[in-house]
Amino acid sequence: MHLRFPLAVLAAVLAMSAQPAAVAAPLTPEQQAVHVLNRLAFGPRPGDLERVERIGVAAWIEQQLHPESIALPTALEARLRALDTVNRGTGESVAEFVDLQRQVRDEDEGAKARRRMAQARVANQAAEARLLRAIESPRQLEEVMVDFWYNHFNVFSGKGVDRALVSSYERDAIRPYALGHFRDLLGATAKHPAMLYFLDNAVSSAPDAPGAKRKARGLNENYARELMELHTLGVDAGYSQKDVTELARMLTGWTYDQRRLIGLGETFRFDARRHDGGAKSWLGHPIPADGQGEGEYALDVLATHPATAYHLSWQLAQYFVSDTPPPALVVRMSRTWLDTSGDIRAVLGTLFKSPEFMSSEAAGAKFKTPYQFVVSAVRASADTVVDVGPLVSTMAQLGMPLYGCQTPDGYKNTQDAWLNPDALARRIAFAAALAGGRLPLARVPAYAAVPARAREAPNLAGSDAMAPPASLAAASPPPPQVPKPTPLDAARLQDTLAGAISRRTLDIVGRNPDNLKAAMLLGSPDFMQR
Repeated sequence: MHLRFPLAVLAAVLAMSAQPAAVAAPLTPEQQAVHVLNRLAFGPRPGDLERVERIGVAAWIEQQLHPESIALPTALEARLRALDTVNRGTGESVAEFVDLQRQVRDEDEGAKARRRMAQARVANQAAEARLLRAIESPRQLEEVMVDFWYNHFNVFSGKGVDRALVSSYERDAIRPYALGHFRDLLGATAKHPAMLYFLDNAVSSAPDAPGAKRKARGLNENYARELMELHTLGVDAGYSQKDVTELARMLTGWTYDQRRLIGLGETFRFDARRHDGGAKSWLGHPIPADGQGEGEYALDVLATHPATAYHLSWQLAQYFVSDTPPPALVVRMSRTWLDTSGDIRAVLGTLFKSPEFMSSEAAGAKFKTPYQFVVSAVRASADTVVDVGPLVSTMAQLGMPLYGCQTPDGYKNTQDAWLNPDALARRIAFAAALAGGRLPLARVPAYAAVPARAREAPNLAGSDAMAPPASLAAASPPPPQVPKPTPLDAARLQDTLAGAISRRTLDIVGRNPDNLKAAMLLGSPDFMQR
């Protein structure tokens, strides 16, 4: 998607950028409400600021820490239920992927086109589910934590069968545990086929193991290394290369069987024939031979290790407070982690109740990632989103394609990773297009136009799984008329962002033509921060 670049908006934004540093002072109640909406949520929607002020910041935070107590809008639930590729079983998703791959190998005419269309539809629906929740769900902290944890336990959607597994991974391994106990989250990611495939533990086995085939003929240390370095202890925790190797040996046999996954829905399998049953010593302790239990023991130790408590507390504080987290806060969060055996909700409670979090130094100190910027802009605009395609395209242009980080360390969330002249220009262009009503968010995406009855049982052996037979297409009602996009109401947008935009910025915006005001608000340095 090409966005036209508005020079007038750029000039105005550059004028805003020379603002003097604000004098530190305690946050007012309105500033506190703005702050929590920018950190525990993806920014305010119309009426959110008044709602938080009415019930009180502390009460709102407590609600967000218990998302199960917050009802989802009926319309959002209906749209999420309609996304068939997101809601189907993991085995069914893999079966479609494998069958289309086979057709391509068999040089079936049209197989490559069908594969591309099917994979695009899966990717589009995964993006739609994620973005609809982020934009419309009142359970905002849950969506923020899904973003945080998916990035922490990153799986790249462009690697092989993971194209078919990303929705299941987020749905089954990330979302249910985003505010639960870290050990449950760690175990769910470790056993999901998306992670087993992405970091190659599915093919790791003892040398010359009788159950090994083809690539599964030896030890693979990829997952064990990232499990300690990224997921738990941190790179500076003092473990050795030998500890990585020993952990990899403990995790041999942790895999999945693709045939059983497709036929029975079995997403994890411990293959004892491929497990290294030899003597091991890990983190200075001998490991008794115990098959799958060796890996479970490792996850138990890692989930509640003091180094993990500090490493994860530091990352959470960096995400929610500042790029350089206050050390004293990280220590207090670590203590809560250890006292509660890794209760994520309790650790976040310590963070959100801290003076470091609710401080003028923290307010507006974080630069939005492309994901946060795009989602917060659409939330503030209150636009109805039918097609998330323009948003997905924008995030890719901004260097943060959804589910598209190729490395296991995920995307950075710091200002130095995202603030540069080219990225700023692209953000301003997006702000101008959204404000001017030029983004076709209200159109019906092509993959949604396939009648549901034509998708229930696609003939994967021959027909196009993306398109209905001609008879069904002819009988289908015409697609609904797409409403003509309209420019945003700058006054309403300003009310929504009240308290988040400085007086100096508002004065500059007020001196410009009406048709530039909304774009200037969304493209302002104030809105880029959270």
